Amino acid sequence: MSSPAKTQLTKYIVTTERCGDLHVHVQGDLNQQGKKAVFLTVHDLGCNHASFHDFVNHPCMCEIKERSLFIHIDVPGHEDNAPNLPDSFQFPTLQTLGEDLVTVLDFLHVKYVIGLGEGAGANVLARFGIANPSRVLGLILINCTGSAASVLENFKNKFVNWKGSGSVSQSAEEYLIFHKFGHQIVNDANSDKEKVMQEFQERIRSTINNKNLKLYVNAFLNRKDLPLKQCKTDILLITGVLSSYANVVEKLHRDLEKTKATLLKIERAGDVLLQAPEKVAHSILLFCKGQGLLTSLTLPGVERQRTFSSSSGDGDGRPRLSRGMSMEEYDKPNIRRLSITINSDHVPNKHN
Repeated sequence: MSSPAKTQLTKYIVTTERCGDLHVHVQGDLNQQGKKAVFLTVHDLGCNHASFHDFVNHPCMCEIKERSLFIHIDVPGHEDNAPNLPDSFQFPTLQTLGEDLVTVLDFLHVKYVIGLGEGAGANVLARFGIANPSRVLGLILINCTGSAASVLENFKNKFVNWKGSGSVSQSAEEYLIFHKFGHQIVNDANSDKEKVMQEFQERIRSTINNKNLKLYVNAFLNRKDLPLKQCKTDILLITGVLSSYANVVEKLHRDLEKTKATLLKIERAGDVLLQAPEKVAHSILLFCKGQGLLTSLTLPGVERQRTFSSSSGDGDGRPRLSRGMSMEEYDKPNIRRLSITINSDHVPNKHN
């Protein structure tokens, strides 16, 4: 199946106090933000805004995309074919990146967002949510790490050396591939996996500036503990069972209040955005409904009978759902009480 054409992106360069110029890509119409859900995305290591742009353009995200606005962030020096960052530039910590993201919202005149981040980007958005609770309606964090880098990660870091500015060493590539795809690289012999990893390798060798990428990797490996207990908003943690960070995400969930945090584990997946986009889209919609957003959309895979009452319009001539027939009135999800494991062959099971 061929992928759908990408929607138009509007590019902005936003100057921040401590992170320098951030390249921001807006997917959707900013003038419609009052009528739509607004997502703020930050990417993982080895990629840039294109990873979330591609995900949003997947067919499973079509209806959510039509009713939402996405603000994609490139961390410093990660725009396509970016030049080397100046030697005088101090690459920001994950904490500084998170704190400075509010400048982007102010620049675009956006009041509230749902944070959507992956890996290192999830850590950044979590710090943004803690620092700016009045600007965040919820956090969707994929493979988010709550603790500082482990001894094992620091040991690996000793071998992550870029040789020159034009190539990535084999050890660095191996680290990034394991970070991205986790245990799937040894547990799964699927030929599609090989193709996906090859595409990832080609991207970090070409489009992404390797010198700048090393700075982001080092910022991630030198991260401090994430005080996510201080976050005042609802949180959805997503991981793949085959992810290298599955156990870390589970530990993070155990340390959080169950009234605020939900854990979603997707079976037979390491990179959930690429390998299980339908499951991720389903969980995003479920989470947003729990926040009172995207309530007009039906849940994928759930058949809902809709009848319209011609006698009760919205005042503009359009019929609306009869209250007696809207099942969303009866089963509106309370995502904060759910802990979910998704099997790729079944609809999610819900456990209290």
